[in-house]
Amino acid sequence: MEKGKMVYEGKAKRVYETADPEIFIQEFKDDATAFDATKKGTIQQKGVVNNKISAILFKLLESKGIETHFVKQLDDRNMLIKKVKIIPLEVTMRNIVAGGMSRLLGIKEGMVLEEPVLEYHYKDDSLHDPLINDYHARALKLASDEELDFIKKRSFEINNILKAFFDKRDLCLVDFKLEFGRSRDKILLADEISPDTCRFWDKNTQEKLDKDRFRRDMGKVEEAYHEVLKRLTA
Repeated sequence: MEKGKMVYEGKAKRVYETADPEIFIQEFKDDATAFDATKKGTIQQKGVVNNKISAILFKLLESKGIETHFVKQLDDRNMLIKKVKIIPLEVTMRNIVAGGMSRLLGIKEGMVLEEPVLEYHYKDDSLHDPLINDYHARALKLASDEELDFIKKRSFEINNILKAFFDKRDLCLVDFKLEFGRSRDKILLADEISPDTCRFWDKNTQEKLDKDRFRRDMGKVEEAYHEVLKRLTA
């Protein structure tokens, strides 16, 4: 399927129309950003790795009954996706304290949570994606009560599936971001699932294998991304 008009370009992906008005092509870029795009760079082959990892995980979730926008992987950098209207609500699922939760609440990074924590962030770069709750989401008319209930239920289900999957590959799923989109009368999991949107720590050494290596200038960024893919395909 050939790419048509580009309809969206974000920090990490481009989306193109196809001959089918209900199907788009999502292209993964090597561009890397952090801290509201104040830090920019390139992670070689990131787009290739993230496309492959996302395809593996979308297929896994589909096999477990989670409906996603994923149709199929086209090649190294591109996948076919269903057309969705993204709900401007980022869901963060946290299993271990890290990043924003550590800074916000003054909790030392690495504390294992007794139960997962779900956070909503209003998806707006100009506001720095502020943390919000259900009442804010309703006030801003981002989603209905029924949609919020569905998104919450789905997010915990996804967390359970992914935690178990990564645990078998000696990876701790520390936290991760999810985005959902409306497709006709359904809400589908959208965007991507990759080291860009997840925190992965080696189960035995606690070595970081995700975008934090770029954010914190830790080095060996490409190696970390490839290590995650290697464990998923071994």
